[in-house]
Amino acid sequence: MDTLLHGDELSPNDIRRFLTRIAAIAVSEAAQDGAPAAIDTITALEELKAAAAGAQAVLTTHVADTIREQRRAAGRPAARWNTGIATQIGLARHDSPHRGTTHLGLARALTAEMPRTLAQLRRGDLSEWRATLLVRETACLTADDRRLVDARLCADPTTLTGKGDSTVVAMAARLAAELDAATVTRRKARGARHRRVTVRPAPDVMAHLGTLLPMDRAVCVWATLRRDADTLIATGDAGGRTRDQIMADLLVERTIGLAHPISPPVAVQVVLSDEALLGGGDTAAEVPGYGPIPAAAARAWIAGAVDSDETAVTLRKLYARPTDGQLTAVESVARCFPTGLARLIDLRDRTCRTPWCDAPIRHHDHITPHEDGGPTTADNGLGLCAACNLAKQGDGWTTTRTENPDVHTVEFRTPTGHTYRSTPPAQPRPMRHRRAG
Repeated sequence: MDTLLHGDELSPNDIRRFLTRIAAIAVSEAAQDGAPAAIDTITALEELKAAAAGAQAVLTTHVADTIREQRRAAGRPAARWNTGIATQIGLARHDSPHRGTTHLGLARALTAEMPRTLAQLRRGDLSEWRATLLVRETACLTADDRRLVDARLCADPTTLTGKGDSTVVAMAARLAAELDAATVTRRKARGARHRRVTVRPAPDVMAHLGTLLPMDRAVCVWATLRRDADTLIATGDAGGRTRDQIMADLLVERTIGLAHPISPPVAVQVVLSDEALLGGGDTAAEVPGYGPIPAAAARAWIAGAVDSDETAVTLRKLYARPTDGQLTAVESVARCFPTGLARLIDLRDRTCRTPWCDAPIRHHDHITPHEDGGPTTADNGLGLCAACNLAKQGDGWTTTRTENPDVHTVEFRTPTGHTYRSTPPAQPRPMRHRRAG
């Protein structure tokens, strides 16, 4: 610990040794000193997290600049200088490539244009999230105007002390509007281009359906659903449902044009073992794009669809090894993965195979490149999102299939020599058959 106390340069091993001391903080020790000491420790740890984020920002910019300079010196095309850098940052932080891009953008903004915000972050006075909010709200400004906001809000540490996230956003947005109202107006107008609908898993076999809309339209949709829900409650037609439940049902009915009990006319794949489907097994089923659902829920879903006159049900067999549930290989002589083989890879990998990236699969890629003799097989294929496939094509990236024949393990090696391993999620295991006799 002498290195830490004297403020000398820290190595990764120094930091990991300090990490073991942090991990050793015991509740029993805090209890001896009472709640006040525990609160002080919590505050100190929060300041440590912020200071670590500040150090990460400085190091992230250094890594990006170093790699860019190496590629420039090597005569690489300028269009490839940045390829894969954000993915490396994401992997180093045990995060997705998309988050790596966010980390890289934050680091560049802080080190180049917002030095006072960075200083507060490194001192532990400002959290990484609030620094991110300041960067986000000033993204439309010129570098000079951004530095003015940085000076106005972060030169004095007390300016943001005690301020909540919404207040910090409002203060930054107000200053941005004062400095360059025209740019802020254009930015808000461009925001409508990003409108979209998303879905993500929720507990208890539910899902979050989200929409990003211009504020006036979003409020209008919400107010209309609330008004009509209140009308049903007032007229006694709620059927025991709460306002929130009625609003959700109205959204479904008005979107797909069907009443609540009728099955929606879309194709939904459910992957489950034969034992879970036919033998009452409890191995969870998998809905591609959503995640696992209880076997009983999958059986009830399928049974309801079979009994319904409006829903068609198709059964497709997938062959897997009884020992571990790994899907068996399908082979093709084509360079591009054919539909059936691509579907098998999708079912096996479920999401992008880059570690910590759970983006949807967009590309089916060869682990050993096709031009190097890599076959178009399930064993030599993996599912990647578009960003990760692009990063993988950069200088110094390699992917190799490990020698384990039972588990489809892929090793990613980055240009800096770091390696990360990826294995597909477990599949429902098929029913074990007993020998007659």
